[in-house]
Amino acid sequence: MAINILIVDDSAVMRSIILKTMRMAGLPLEEIYQAANGQEGLDVLNRHWIDLVIADINMPVMNGEEMIDRMQENSDTKEIPIIVVSTEGSKTRIERLQHKGVRFIHKPFSPEIIRDTVTDITGIGVSDE
Repeated sequence: MAINILIVDDSAVMRSIILKTMRMAGLPLEEIYQAANGQEGLDVLNRHWIDLVIADINMPVMNGEEMIDRMQENSDTKEIPIIVVSTEGSKTRIERLQHKGVRFIHKPFSPEIIRDTVTDITGIGVSDE
């Protein structure tokens, strides 16, 4: 089963790196949506079916943690799995996110870390391609 993914990061380069890494990892991707901040991410979630959100924390307009809080307050988006990919070093913040059910991956990351985390959080397998 291929999945629809939303990548939310204020860096277009980082969004491309995450997407390329997911493809290198052999994950079965369907539609890929991108947003530059949390508010844009919420707008995408309101318009499209998303199976997984991958988000940064530190972004302008609305940061990743605010976006996650809004997602979890909305019955349509509260069950969507979320992976935070960030350089965030605050142990308190990381633990707060984990208590919300969010998985955390530190930058830099490898295709294997992305693959294993996505597979674990979504239950999907890796394609045979």
